[in-house]
Amino acid sequence: MSTRPHIPVMADEVVQALAPVDGGIYVDGTFGAGGYSRAILSEADCRVIGIDCDPDAMATGAEVAAQHEGRLELIQGRFSGMDELAAGSGTTRVQGVTLDLGVSSMQLDHVERGFSFAMDGPLDMRMSQSGESAADVVNSRTQDELADIIYQYGEERRSRAVARAIARAREAAPVMRTAVLANIVAKAVGGAGRIHPATRTFQALRIYVNSEIEELRQGLVAAERLLAPQGRLAVVSFHSLEDREVKQFLLERSGGQPRGSRHRPSVNDGRPVTFQLAQRTAIKPSAAEIAANPRARSARLRVAQRTGAPA
Repeated sequence: MSTRPHIPVMADEVVQALAPVDGGIYVDGTFGAGGYSRAILSEADCRVIGIDCDPDAMATGAEVAAQHEGRLELIQGRFSGMDELAAGSGTTRVQGVTLDLGVSSMQLDHVERGFSFAMDGPLDMRMSQSGESAADVVNSRTQDELADIIYQYGEERRSRAVARAIARAREAAPVMRTAVLANIVAKAVGGAGRIHPATRTFQALRIYVNSEIEELRQGLVAAERLLAPQGRLAVVSFHSLEDREVKQFLLERSGGQPRGSRHRPSVNDGRPVTFQLAQRTAIKPSAAEIAANPRARSARLRVAQRTGAPA
């Protein structure tokens, strides 16, 4: 386990986008180590509802809540149901929602969680610590199913070669460790590119195991229902698959016509305009932040403001 401190990515930009006000209520839908929640609570005399499906995040959050005298409410659950979770505690409208997508630094740095190919650990990758693990997927899916998962969610061009190598390796013994899988993938992909050869395969398995794309789609709709008129939505993503979903959702909801893709078909159903884009392009981290926190290099922030139209 790493002892480095948690550094929330683009925290200043997220707070600036949300523009917290005294008396406002804000949802941190991916609480993690509480970086965004701390920043929001420090900006105004407001309340934050912190949501996370990871039990470890709830334990961390208890310490943060104790520092803010009743202004932070923690709820264990998925952000896809944020409107229902908030309503369960008496909140039906909020002034802001922020999401920090993908795996957290806290999860990556805990070797026993099995998210990282850089450290050997059990091949797990479950954010909620329940349900089917990455090892279950790797050892139970057919070669063709694995290839499809790795291509669709990792955009790995050599997905067929990777799946074939996994299928061959598991004939000798189940693939149960991150280092074993990383080695299998590295040999199948080959080359020394800008990123580790196992990056896309690990990303694909994590997204699949946690149903992250469907979770994101449902979460954006839930935020749309929960935000009050003039409320702000700020979403930080870390790879093109996530960012594409956010971009297309906001373009669609702001009256534009997103182009279809293999992941999400194009729609034009005449729905009301429920969001106004803060700007059409994503906000990127500064060079100074990337230098201080290399994990920020691929981050993209998209911001929109809720209109008064019904969801």
